[in-house]
Parts: sequence; C-alpha cells; structure tokens
Amino acid sequence: MWSRAVNLSLVLVAVLAAGQASSAELNPDAINSAEPSKKSLSKDKATPAGVRLQVLLDRAHFSPGEIDGKFGENARKALRAHAEAQQLPSADRPTEEAWKALRADERPVTSDYTISEKDVAGPFLEKLPSKMEDMKDIPKLGYTSPREAIAEKFHMSEQLLSALNPGKKFDRAGESIVVVDTGVGESGEPPKADRIEVDKTRQTVKLYDKSNALIGFYPATVGSEEKPSPSGTLKVTEVSRNPTYRYNPDYHFKGVRSDKPFTIKPGPNNPVGTIWISLSAEGYGIHGTPEPGKVSKAESHGCVRLTNWDAERAAASVVKGTPVEFIADRR
Repeated sequence: MWSRAVNLSLVLVAVLAAGQASSAELNPDAINSAEPSKKSLSKDKATPAGVRLQVLLDRAHFSPGEIDGKFGENARKALRAHAEAQQLPSADRPTEEAWKALRADERPVTSDYTISEKDVAGPFLEKLPSKMEDMKDIPKLGYTSPREAIAEKFHMSEQLLSALNPGKKFDRAGESIVVVDTGVGESGEPPKADRIEVDKTRQTVKLYDKSNALIGFYPATVGSEEKPSPSGTLKVTEVSRNPTYRYNPDYHFKGVRSDKPFTIKPGPNNPVGTIWISLSAEGYGIHGTPEPGKVSKAESHGCVRLTNWDAERAAASVVKGTPVEFIADRR
C-alpha cells in the first residue's frame, strides 16, 4: 500500500511539473524565438510556435480567428490562404518557403501593455444571457470582464491571455501585462477589396483587389441547415458599426420562442457583434460575434459570422456596391 501511495505521489508530481513546464514555455522569449515544426505545433494545446505563427498570419491579414496558440483548422485555413497569395504550394503545415515569407516580419510578436482606465471602466455584464429574448432589456451588451475586453482587443483567447500572465489581475489600471502584437492601432489605409468570395463549403471569406490578388482572409461560420446562406452574387448595401440587433419572428430561429419582434442594444456581445455589413438580400449580412472561439465551429442563422475584429477589418475594405459571391463545393 505504501509503495502504491509513493508511486501515485510521484505520478502527481510529474503531472504537475509537466503542467508548470508547459505554462512556463509560454513566455515572450520562447514565443519570439519559436520555429514551427511537427513537434512544436499542436491542435490540442497552446505552444510558443503556435502563438508566433498565428500572430504573423494575423498581421499579414490572413486571420487564424481567435489567437489561442493552437494549430487548429482555422490556423490551417489561414496558412493555406497565405500560401495561395504568395503563389506557394498549399500545405497543412508551414513549409520552409511559407515560413520564410511570414517571418520576413521580424518584429517581436509579443509586447508589454499597461492596462488603462478605459480597459477597466466597464460597465461589465455580470453574465451574458444564453437566450436572445433575455438580452432585449439590457442597456448595453458590453463585455463580461476586463479580461474579455483586453483579450478581444488583441485578438486573443482569454485562456492565452491568462497563460501569458500567470498571477496577474486584469481589473487594475496601471498593471503591466504581456499581450500578442497583431499591429492593433497601426495607422495606414486598409487595402480596398474589389470583390469578396464566401466559400460555404470551406467556411471562409476571401477579399480580392482589382488585380485579383488575394488581400485578406478570414475563417467564418456560414449559414446552417436550418437557414442556409444564399447562393450567387450579392452586393454590400451598408456598413453599420455597433449595430442594434432586430429580431424578426418570421425568421423562426431555433431556440427563440418569441412570436413578437424585439431589439437588442449595441455592444461587442450583441448577437451580431460590433459590425453589420448588410447585403442585397433581406436579412443577410456579414457580421461579428460575441463568441470568437466558435467561428467556423458552430452554425449561424444564415449570415456570415466572423470575429468582431475580422468583421471590422472587412468593413474597412469594402464600400457600398462591393460584390459578394457565395460559392460552394469547389474542392
């Protein structure tokens, strides 16, 4: 019995040590020097190489969605799109040529950030209701915490933000923390899209310029069996920032029991997030989301759902009349 207890204790110590080592790996030095390889990238856990790769893709406007340090399907989609733009062979892992193109940006991918009074000012929601009907009387669909607000500001998952800052509090103005540097706040005119391509099969959005060069890529949630997205070519009719969400009972959304129309106030946790790009088919648009970690992993109500920051970048690149082509089954 004593021997078994000792063995169990040793196993527990080993597991805890492994966890501490894994957490310790996620520091600025490890991330900024990381090189992608089969062993250094994981779809199940955050790694320094995963963080660096995702940040470099995001900077190049080939979004991996929420930056979580994992080499999941959204990161693979972004990598393939970047290879297409660079006219390189497509691959599910970073090739030498693809990595060389990305790391031409030699700036560190992490930076120090001082939490501001604005970051902690709120107001914050105690809890985001799961049902749309329960959101209609809330004055503002804001963030649920400073941690959520700061993570979204830097395109990160809350889990990665916490892993980079063990023991840190995110509700104290003046606190110095580590964040990833995606170029948030950089000045400069965003590239203009001549057309947008929405792939309903691959669940992606691509922006092309007048020369047909691929200038932007975003993973997306595109429609559902309940309410599929349209087919053919539509046009952008309007861009609304911080939109009010209006529910029409004729939509008969799954899980919404109201038989009367209602509105939900603006905010990043509004059902369509911070951006609504209206399209020339009633009720359809490209928009943000309150749940960036679920993009490409959950169904939408027929529209094209992006992370809030990707929706904002797409909105900055379009004008009224920009064509939006919906395609499917192009393998």
